[in-house]
Amino acid sequence: MSVKIRLMRVGKTKQPSYRVVVADSRSPRDGRIIETIGHYRPRQDPSHFDIDDEKALNWLRNGAQPSEQVQKLLAVHGLWATFEAEKEKKPDTKLNRRGYVTGKHTELKRKKKEVPEEAAPPAAAAPADEAPAAEADAPAEVAAEEVPAAEAPAEEAPAADESAAEESSE
Repeated sequence: MSVKIRLMRVGKTKQPSYRVVVADSRSPRDGRIIETIGHYRPRQDPSHFDIDDEKALNWLRNGAQPSEQVQKLLAVHGLWATFEAEKEKKPDTKLNRRGYVTGKHTELKRKKKEVPEEAAPPAAAAPADEAPAAEADAPAEVAAEEVPAAEAPAEEAPAADESAAEESSE
């Protein structure tokens, strides 16, 4: 049985209003329905559209196909984008004749198995991160060695001043 979400016309002649209903695709436009999930009044200014979001999403998740006009109304209301985002997040899972999962779901599993192999290079990069830390220590040691060397010229500098003073006195 194919289920559709579509509009059912109610109201007087030349003053239409619609119910958003879930119905079997074989039943007539204003015939037997499964459930009413909203209302659409195009004659109001601005047009009025209210729908039970949870019921509509539930029917869409379960495979109900919206009519063209209902799909446009759902897009304006923002429900269609929500449904599409949910659909993209879920992997497409199917069972074959033997009951095994096939389709995109198994491809995702294969990719997940490959991810740990790709995770190894970042783990190898961690010791490389430690190496710059060791190099960072090395300049500090060099800087520590430079300090005594800087003191040595300072000690020599007064001697140089004394020799310069001796030369000027001569």
